Amino acid sequence: MTNPSWLNRLRPHKLPFRRRVTRAAVALIQRPGLAGGELFFIQRARREGDPWSGDMAFPGGRLQPGDQSSRDTAMRETLEETGLDLYQQGSYQERLSDLLTRHHSRWRPMVVTPHVFRWEGNDALSLNHEARRGVWIPLDYLANPANQSRLPVNTPLGTLTFPCCRYQEYCIWGLSYSMMREYLGAADRALP
Repeated sequence: MTNPSWLNRLRPHKLPFRRRVTRAAVALIQRPGLAGGELFFIQRARREGDPWSGDMAFPGGRLQPGDQSSRDTAMRETLEETGLDLYQQGSYQERLSDLLTRHHSRWRPMVVTPHVFRWEGNDALSLNHEARRGVWIPLDYLANPANQSRLPVNTPLGTLTFPCCRYQEYCIWGLSYSMMREYLGAADRALP
C-alpha cells in the first residue's frame, strides 16, 4: 500500500507555490516503545459544518502571523489542542512532503506541511475543544499490510473509495493516511 517509488520521485518535497496560498502544518509525534514505537493521532471533535468532523488526524492547524515557521505552527497547535509540549519535550526529526488540500469550508487551495517529532515526555493530555481524544497507535500495526483497508465515501461525484487503516473503532484515511504512509516508508521505518 505504499506509494510507488516513481510517484515518490515525482512528488516535490516543497510545493513551489506554497507561499502564495493558505498554509497549515501538522505534527507526527512518534514515541519509542515496544514493537518499534507508537504514533500519536487525535480524533477530531464533532462540529457542524466541518467535513472532517470526527476523523482521525495529526494535531495541527493554519499558520498564524506570529508563527516563525510551519514547524513552529505544528508545535504551537499541538500544545493548544493536546497539551503535548513539543517545545520542551519533543525532539525535531524531519519535515515530510507538502500536501495540497482545501480549506474546510471553502474550495480554495491550502498546503499542509507535516513535521515529525520524537516525544520524550509523559502521557498526560489536556485536550481542547478541537480534539475529542488522543490515541497512540503501534507503528508495527500501522505498517502491517493486513491492517490496510478501503473506505467508501459519498461525494458529489458519487461514491469514491479511499485507502485507509483501521485501528479499533478508528479509521485513518485521506491526508492523515498519506502522511502516515510517507512517514512509515521513509528511512526504511516500515516493519515487515
